[in-house]
Amino acid sequence: MIVLGGPPALGPLLARGALRSPFKRPAADAPFPRTRLVLPALRADVGRLAAYERVCGFATGDDGLPVTYPHVLGFPLAMRLMSARDFPLPLLGLVHTSVEIERYAELPGAGTYELCVHIEKLSPHRRGTEATVVTEARVGEDVVWASRSRYLARHRTTTVGGGTPQESQENRENPEYRHPLPVVEEWRIAGDVGRRYGAASGDRNPIHLHPLTARLFGFPRAVAHGMWTVARCLAAHGVPERARVEAEFRAPVLLPGTVAYAADGTGRFELRGPKRVHVEGRVLPLAT
Repeated sequence: MIVLGGPPALGPLLARGALRSPFKRPAADAPFPRTRLVLPALRADVGRLAAYERVCGFATGDDGLPVTYPHVLGFPLAMRLMSARDFPLPLLGLVHTSVEIERYAELPGAGTYELCVHIEKLSPHRRGTEATVVTEARVGEDVVWASRSRYLARHRTTTVGGGTPQESQENRENPEYRHPLPVVEEWRIAGDVGRRYGAASGDRNPIHLHPLTARLFGFPRAVAHGMWTVARCLAAHGVPERARVEAEFRAPVLLPGTVAYAADGTGRFELRGPKRVHVEGRVLPLAT
């Protein structure tokens, strides 16, 4: 376990990870860092929190942190692990494929939290290798929030299937689950959403910022952050105080663009465009 004095700066981590990426040899059975990074006595910056709430559509001025915000607080720690020399997957090209969040209590915006981040495992995927990154927020000895994010490094593989939680896989095989959900709202997403979210979250990956830098990585235009898309859906959906959120990122959202937010009242939601589903998810209440 390594206890940090403050959150690491994301810029140098991105640069370091980019420089090391060509030398990585991804494989599901590769060794990976087992270090747990701990950031004690962390409090949310009021200004950045307000900017995050605005860009994601959460009500500003509420007492509690948005359900997705601890991911933002823990992201620099995850980046430090994934940009390290002993992390076997290349940081350049990593794709955030899914996130699962459990919130066990309301999180006061002015609260003090201990964050702990570690890499749980590497898993074979039909398109490469996935890393599962676990983030936990504690108050005292109690875990009040936890998440699992999966990041895919694409490479040649002989793996058939895999890469998604069993329950989600079963749902996708259910014809009723694949039936489109009723549209609730249509959203016109501005071209600067990536830059605004990047400023609020610190995640300034170049694919999200400008069309020119996005084209360097094979995208015709800048794409929205995956965590922005799910946060925007959850801001519209609403999340109980104690809840589990599951979301899978299916396809990038090009900026600017128009998407439909859909939900059916059972906890399921989607973000989709004219030809594809971008995000599938659901919100489940946790038992008290």
